Amino acid sequence: MRSKFKWIFALLLAFSMQFSFAQEKTITGTVTEGGLPLPGVSVVVKGTTRGTQTDMDGNYSIKAKTGEVLVFTFIGMKESTMTVGSSNKMNVAMAAESTTLENVVVTAVGIKKRVDEITSSSQQVKAKELTQAANPNVVQSLAGKVSGLQINTTNTGVNSTTRIVLRGNRSITGNNQALVVIDNVISTAGVLQSLAPDIIESTNILKGAQGAALYGELGVNGVIIVTTKKGAKSGKLNVSVNSAIDFEEVSFVPQRQRRYGQGWNGQHVTYENGGWGAEFDGMIRSVGMQQADGSYIMAPYASIKDNIKEFFETGTIMQNGVSISGGTLEDGYALMSANNQKTEFVVDGDELNRSTFSFKGGRKFGKWTVEGNVVYVTQRTETTSSALFTDLLQTASNIPVERFEHSGNEGHWTSYYNNPYWLRDNVRNTNRSDYWTGIASLNYEFNKNININYVANVQTTAANSMSHTNGYVDLIQVGGGNQTIVSTFDSSNSNSRRYYGDLLINFDYMLTEDLSLKANIGNNIQDVYSQSTSVGGDNLTIPGLYNISNVTGEVRRSNGFTRQRRFAFFANVDLGYKDFLNINLTGRNDWNSAMVETPKDNYFYPSVGVSFIPTKLDFLNNNKVLNYSKIYANYIVVGNTSAVDAYGTNDLYGPSTGYPFGALNSFTYTQTPIDKDIKPEFMSTFEIGANFGFLNDRITLEGAYYNTKTDDLITRRSVSAASGLTSVLANVGEMTTNGFEIELGFAPVRNDKFAWENRISYSHSKSVVDKAAPDAKSIALVNFSANSVGIFADEGEEFPLIKGIAYQRDDQGRVVIDPSTGNPLRTGEYKKLGKATPDYIINYNGSLEYKGIRLAAVMDYRTGHQIWAGTKDWLSWSGHLVESAEGGRTGFIFPNSVVDTNDDGQYEPNNTVVTGGNTYTSYLNYFSNEYRAVTENMVLDATAFKIRELSLSYALPIKMIERAGLTSLRFGVNARNPLTVLPKENRGYHDPEQSRSSGNDQGLAVTGQYPATRTFGFNVNLTF
Repeated sequence: MRSKFKWIFALLLAFSMQFSFAQEKTITGTVTEGGLPLPGVSVVVKGTTRGTQTDMDGNYSIKAKTGEVLVFTFIGMKESTMTVGSSNKMNVAMAAESTTLENVVVTAVGIKKRVDEITSSSQQVKAKELTQAANPNVVQSLAGKVSGLQINTTNTGVNSTTRIVLRGNRSITGNNQALVVIDNVISTAGVLQSLAPDIIESTNILKGAQGAALYGELGVNGVIIVTTKKGAKSGKLNVSVNSAIDFEEVSFVPQRQRRYGQGWNGQHVTYENGGWGAEFDGMIRSVGMQQADGSYIMAPYASIKDNIKEFFETGTIMQNGVSISGGTLEDGYALMSANNQKTEFVVDGDELNRSTFSFKGGRKFGKWTVEGNVVYVTQRTETTSSALFTDLLQTASNIPVERFEHSGNEGHWTSYYNNPYWLRDNVRNTNRSDYWTGIASLNYEFNKNININYVANVQTTAANSMSHTNGYVDLIQVGGGNQTIVSTFDSSNSNSRRYYGDLLINFDYMLTEDLSLKANIGNNIQDVYSQSTSVGGDNLTIPGLYNISNVTGEVRRSNGFTRQRRFAFFANVDLGYKDFLNINLTGRNDWNSAMVETPKDNYFYPSVGVSFIPTKLDFLNNNKVLNYSKIYANYIVVGNTSAVDAYGTNDLYGPSTGYPFGALNSFTYTQTPIDKDIKPEFMSTFEIGANFGFLNDRITLEGAYYNTKTDDLITRRSVSAASGLTSVLANVGEMTTNGFEIELGFAPVRNDKFAWENRISYSHSKSVVDKAAPDAKSIALVNFSANSVGIFADEGEEFPLIKGIAYQRDDQGRVVIDPSTGNPLRTGEYKKLGKATPDYIINYNGSLEYKGIRLAAVMDYRTGHQIWAGTKDWLSWSGHLVESAEGGRTGFIFPNSVVDTNDDGQYEPNNTVVTGGNTYTSYLNYFSNEYRAVTENMVLDATAFKIRELSLSYALPIKMIERAGLTSLRFGVNARNPLTVLPKENRGYHDPEQSRSSGNDQGLAVTGQYPATRTFGFNVNLTF
């Protein structure tokens, strides 16, 4: 009887188990990599078609039965499997496996391709790399992370400016900066800088010209393709919160001599700007001019290290953001995010407040797919003029700068320059802007082989600015100084509208079992309209009333508008054979409204590329040593008309000098027209490269070589004065740009618990002007005649070239001294003094991850180029240079110099002729006049080693936080630009990245720019 019950019990138990195995339930969990949520992971029930993907926070939800196996796959990760048990919660930690194999990326005009199919050089930057140091500026966060990409912060400020160049210069006067594409539509670097990094999902840099061929001439300098995040499936609504605070400080200021104090001609003078005073003795002395209460500021007559640094404060950058997402494309997805950045700069009162709001959503309706997103950015900046730094530099090292904050101009430390604190408070600019972009994408799938897609985008920007300078009348004029300032007020309004539309018909066929065909035929329309109006005037009647009706005299006014349209047809064809051979063909015909007055307004740009993957061959497949290899080559011809402005080819007239006069007005023909026969600069590029992966990608090696030949360079050439013109923009020259990149990746350790990843790259680019102009061997882009320096394009030389006045030298390179005056002789014409582009750049990116702890570093080294240091030039005449005090203030024998004592052309080593005379005054005059007149003294080695980013973060284990309803929680500390190492001769005069503009005239750093800054901060990220 007992045995019968055992048998019945066993039967019931088996039936119960069978029933439980057959019952379906909902499994949820989070997939991570190195403690970070991993979006886009494919989750499939093994042996079925049931599947889903993780959302942007790594969460997934899927129905499965007990005993079934879930398979987790993601490009570049080892496949993971887990058997469904009694728990409804299954978290998975994935490990990296391959960084290249089968990876799918977004390329030009939104076409997605496997890396195998790409026939030019490209590189991806992961979202976690962009945000690891909490940099609010996406463009700056790319610096040092991509080989061949040079990002310079040309001007530091509350809203700093950057220059983005891929693989060097290809044009003299045209645009050399990379194109920015956001969510498959053309945008700008300024918009990218204003986007919150937390909403960016991926960044793909198309370095090769062939990779950007489908964008026509706009993509000639390479493309940065940015894709923002969107919602994905989750068992519940997902909320992500990010917060960061950084503290910003000045990295360094120019070193100045600390032996002699305020004064002139060796005497201590309390109101002097110069450092030509007596030697420091430590005695208590008066400093500056009389204060409002009749007293003087008293301080030791001794050097204060970096005293001008006291003008700057510790700034703060606060970032806060929240996003809510959920859904899938099949069922409908949505993502909403709001982010705010508030920056208080190192200059008191300089502030930025920016808010970014975005919404993204989409859904499939049968064969239709509808997606769209809206981004709105509103910002306000309050700034003074960075030109105040020019006045701040005229400060002797004994002056306690911070004690003059409330002294005004009347009680300033010098009567010859304005008080920087007064300028800070009385020269003010307010700028407001609102940017809105809306993108709609509509796709219809005719069948599995053919679909049609249309992307439409409208971008609008509205901006207004007001600036004022309060007046000041110098009634005292101590020592002859007159710091009177005329009050001014200016106001401007501008707005722009851009329409961008892409129509794309896509084909995907297997022609045979081994031969595949993918083709895209498209049409592009662009329409850009902008207008601006500005008014301003001087001498405000009522101080502090900033209104145009309050100015006296003639009012400044201007207004204008431009509209430029582009139209194109393009095609892309990809042929693949057995997965190991791929051929890419593209063609685009561009119409440009700026060229309508020329003989031809449209041009065709073709390209061809091929890639070969040896490791897909049978005899190399599954090779344990060489797991991946790709060899590729491409050739492209594309034009560039960026130097031709809208309406530039029309007959233009402008107001004549001296008018209006009474009721009369006058207009004259422009003196700088554009040649009516102008055509695009044509750039022919050849590229060859290879990618290799060894030992399951523990070691990766990538390399590429490129050569670009630019014909018909567009630049300005001089014409006869008898013509009444000063210059004509025309096709005149030729240039060759070539270079190469090598990147080595190595991961000594990579497993589920510990990963050590490293990437080091070496890139070189060189642009040489083969032909300047038919009637000239040299073309000036910028010429500062007052400083005897300029940027030139010289035939046979690298571009951009720094030229200026140099020392006369003998055939051994020794400086020739005038035996009668002791002064070095200088050239009567400009000489080559340096070049603005580095010989090479070395980047290093590394990270260590262990049980949720992640340490990352980014650094780079640039060398082989030069910079003209305007700050050194500015300090040279006023007695602040270190060199002016190193040997005491008396004459010296000029190093490595020669003299012609007999005036017979025979030079002898100089051992007796003294430079700088034998008195303090003669020494002062030498530095103020002779030394400063030689530009060569101001051109410095621009070598720099920078640690761009350091970050340390910790992600709490999921088991520790899931009871609180959290799916991830990460804390971090970071530093941006914490260390910069410069050559000894650059005594902190400039960060070598600084330049007077973000244009092609790189290599000139001017005084009216703030010094470089660095930040240290904290951040926290959580999702639930």
